[in-house]
Amino acid sequence: MPRVKPVYNGFEQGPIRPPSEAASLLLRVTRNCPWNRCTFCPVYKGAKFSLRPVEHVLRDIDTVAAQLQVLQQHQNLTYRDLDQLSRELDSGEQMAMYAAYAWLQEGVNAVFLQDANSLVVRPNDLVRILEHLRGCFPSIERVTSYARSQTIDRIKFTDLQKIAAAGLNRIHVGLESGADEVLQRVQKGTDQAMQIRAGQKVKAVGIELSEYVMPGLGGRDLSAVHAEETAAALNLINPDFIRLRTLALPNHTDLCEQWQSGQFIKMTDHDVAREIRRFLTALEGISSRLQSDHILNLFQELEGQLPDDKLGMIAVIDDFLQRPAAEQMLYQVGRRLGMFSRVTDLDVPEMRQRAVMACHRYGITMENVDTRIDELMKRFI
Repeated sequence: MPRVKPVYNGFEQGPIRPPSEAASLLLRVTRNCPWNRCTFCPVYKGAKFSLRPVEHVLRDIDTVAAQLQVLQQHQNLTYRDLDQLSRELDSGEQMAMYAAYAWLQEGVNAVFLQDANSLVVRPNDLVRILEHLRGCFPSIERVTSYARSQTIDRIKFTDLQKIAAAGLNRIHVGLESGADEVLQRVQKGTDQAMQIRAGQKVKAVGIELSEYVMPGLGGRDLSAVHAEETAAALNLINPDFIRLRTLALPNHTDLCEQWQSGQFIKMTDHDVAREIRRFLTALEGISSRLQSDHILNLFQELEGQLPDDKLGMIAVIDDFLQRPAAEQMLYQVGRRLGMFSRVTDLDVPEMRQRAVMACHRYGITMENVDTRIDELMKRFI
């Protein structure tokens, strides 16, 4: 029986991208996550993974290119103008036009390949997509993708070199932890040795590497080993970026159920602060840039180049830890509600008063602050 050719249903975009890719065109190469077993992740549960046909991805690129040409013929376009221009288009073309418009405002210089692990695509197919993308948009400076360490570890070195030469120049890897016990417990599907091999391979072919670390993932019992073994792995990888993503427990994840049943002991903000301090202290001999660029993080101001800025970042945490418990509570609330961006905002009377009023408004006290913070964090997942 002849194989049915998949029908192209128009331009697609997936559900998520890293915060650092806010200015990027989102180009969907795969749908959902091929692993989809991590106990802490709610994003793709219940969704089937699939590879998009290469021809469909190429058509997406061509569609964006065509809409970009249309938009570039007009000056000072507003969203109302966009509504008029897109009125006669089908839904896929409309989505492409709005994506092209947003991209145009940001300079047409970065692309993020979706969804969770684009490197599962056959290397020759990915090279074809990258070359077509670069050919259509010569202004692109960066093309980025998520990838799992397990996937990178399986890719031949020569194939990864071809992918780099075709234009993929940054990879985001969810390291999460470098501790085997933690990785096994959260069903990450990798171990420390594999994480190190994969990270070193990415660096060796000249692709920028961004490794994500999840403070709190080890729970209270594995906090120390989580911090120290994660730092040990990164010390051997020396990624370009280390990005913090504090653990949050959305409802209906396996890890949330383990927490509710008492199998997993979640850490408080105070506990996590001490864990991050231990982690930072253990980072040695690398030149990575550490960033805390996510709303879930208690210390968004933690940013700096290692090793020069290490002591300054530790000092930020010490400032928080040395304050009275009531002040720590105000900072937690102010930070999670977007009132504070740094610990010293507590010292600004007007900003401090806003946090005090928020505690009154939401009924937050010393006794319930951790529970209420958990609820606030779920809004941002």
